[in-house]
Amino acid sequence: MNDHLSALRLFTRVAQKGSFSAAARDLNIPQPTASRVIATLEREVGATLFTRTTRAVALTEAGADFLARIEPILSALDEAEHAVRGTGELRGTLRIGLSSSFALREVVPRLPRFLDRHPALHVDLLMDDQRQDPVIEGVDVALRFGDLSDSTAMSRRITAWPRILVAAPAYLAKAGVPKIPADLAGHVTIAGPSRLPQGWSFRKDGKAASVRVEGRVTATVSEVSTAAAAAGLGIASMTSGACRQELEDGTLIRLLPDWDMGSIALHAVFASGRAAKPSARGFTEFLIAEFAD
Repeated sequence: MNDHLSALRLFTRVAQKGSFSAAARDLNIPQPTASRVIATLEREVGATLFTRTTRAVALTEAGADFLARIEPILSALDEAEHAVRGTGELRGTLRIGLSSSFALREVVPRLPRFLDRHPALHVDLLMDDQRQDPVIEGVDVALRFGDLSDSTAMSRRITAWPRILVAAPAYLAKAGVPKIPADLAGHVTIAGPSRLPQGWSFRKDGKAASVRVEGRVTATVSEVSTAAAAAGLGIASMTSGACRQELEDGTLIRLLPDWDMGSIALHAVFASGRAAKPSARGFTEFLIAEFAD
């Protein structure tokens, strides 16, 4: 690895990983070689790009500016190489930001089909149950539920799941089954990450209803909300995709199925200010097709 382009690719990988050794492993080069290449690059550009300690490697202000300038160039080169090959095969590393629950339930089970089509592609799953900024986190595509607050971000709508109410059979046997939204006022509820401050809203036959609820148990991760409902702790509101398996095996029961609670959309969000990587676009198209079935 002694050419300038390879050095730039190594630089972006170290910035993403925050580690010379991790970047070296990804690129299959010795760690001392990676350190030497970056030191040479720093001499060539005349600036220190990383601060180095025994525990971490972090971008300097100059390094962050350099990264912001070269990433669009490297993405454009990836795009050109992808177009010239004309095979549709994706290469390199795809960094995906997503919640742990969605990764475990929906993405990981589908990932073998995607990677079988692209044997030269590597995938990094960066799981965080808080919304990730594609630029700050260094991800190529972030999978987000709900409304997008950043109107400048490039995005694609992948699918949408209806919002539903669920509870465990044991809880319903003890507390009773609500027949209309007003019955929920006497029930214990679970507040999840998508809770609405004004409560739960419903529509049926053109009529609207709303119920103010205050969760006895609050969870910031949807997987925990699902587990809490399955444990019989109360009634939870979530997307149908977040509890598909539990509904199928009877661990959870859907409530008020004739009442519409709206839906929650899933978007693929790309970093604004630069072209989306071919692999990010390819993965997004793959998910759109998967969830359309």
